[in-house]
Amino acid sequence: MNGCRSNRIIPIVLFALFGVSTGPALSAEGLVNQPVLSLAKAQKAAAAAERKCRQQGYKVSAAVVDRAGVLQALLRGDGAGPHTVDSSSRKAYTAASLRTPTQKMAELISRKPKIQALREMNASILILGGGLPVTMGGEVVGGIGVGGAPGAQLDEACAQAGLDAIGADKAKVAAEK
Repeated sequence: MNGCRSNRIIPIVLFALFGVSTGPALSAEGLVNQPVLSLAKAQKAAAAAERKCRQQGYKVSAAVVDRAGVLQALLRGDGAGPHTVDSSSRKAYTAASLRTPTQKMAELISRKPKIQALREMNASILILGGGLPVTMGGEVVGGIGVGGAPGAQLDEACAQAGLDAIGADKAKVAAEK
């Protein structure tokens, strides 16, 4: 028993003395406390992304997932192809689970073909530009994906508009290498 109690005290003492963080905060019961992307923010981000593309004449779907990759919001714009529902959801999942823009992953794979296996990591992965992690306060809390614009950079720009609408941290997109 004493060994367990001292294991909980050490991180608290380190934080108090040196400001050292040991990861997500632990509650008294030992449960992890993590920021959660609210449904309202997920819906607002998806709506802003879809609207940005629609204003540019593109018929898209926009999806937002939570940190675990579970779908929170999905909007299929008027006239958007049926495939855009799946592609936007999978891009959002990929950005959240890999914690990086999907376009960066696509470029990495094109430069290093030996890591092609990333594409087959699981059935929900889609390494194609248009997915961005949703980062707030420096922590990834979800992902946003857009599918249907005529080019990955256009999907990504609309996804960024969704992030901007909710005050998320600026994504480090492929062009910023």
